[in-house]
Amino acid sequence: MEQTFLSATILLIVITDPLGNIPLFISNMERVKKERRLKVIVRECSVAFLVLVFFMVFGQHLLTLLRISEETLKIAGGIILFLISINMIFPGTGASIGREESEGEPFIVPVAIPLVSGPSAMVCAMLIAGSNPSRMLEWIAAAAVTIAVTFVVFLGSSKIRDVLGSRTISAVEKLMGLLLTAMAIEMLLGGVAAYIRQFPAGA
Repeated sequence: MEQTFLSATILLIVITDPLGNIPLFISNMERVKKERRLKVIVRECSVAFLVLVFFMVFGQHLLTLLRISEETLKIAGGIILFLISINMIFPGTGASIGREESEGEPFIVPVAIPLVSGPSAMVCAMLIAGSNPSRMLEWIAAAAVTIAVTFVVFLGSSKIRDVLGSRTISAVEKLMGLLLTAMAIEMLLGGVAAYIRQFPAGA
């Protein structure tokens, strides 16, 4: 799947799902003092960004170490994204990765990981960077834009929830889930096609 800066950014934003994470983010921040909330948001978003960059830069080396082919990763990534998208469209019926709440002030877990940079985001970061490693700075910029959007949404999460309401946020998440479903199927089919091409014709 050939990626552009725009498509990579949109894919990462859809997967990190900042609007859909508002209810869980607010619930995790209830025990944080108001004067510390900005620092916590900056810290969690910074950690999430570093995680995405790590998998972009070192993802291919990790695959080589584990002897996992890019085709296998695409197929696995497509399946993971499909499960995530099903849960976005039909809450409670698919995989609920990163939906746990924690007590006390969140520290890396569960906000930075896995609420923002969950397994699906990590896999996609690897796939995006692997599509054209020579454009690494472009992919890192896409991750930066994604985290910037998440930061803005988290910073105004309470106001966004009050203005849009839970129903509107839920509707937007379902629409993003539909978009992610199409992306997941394309990734899955691309992985299967690449795997089949490995075999010589007529074999």
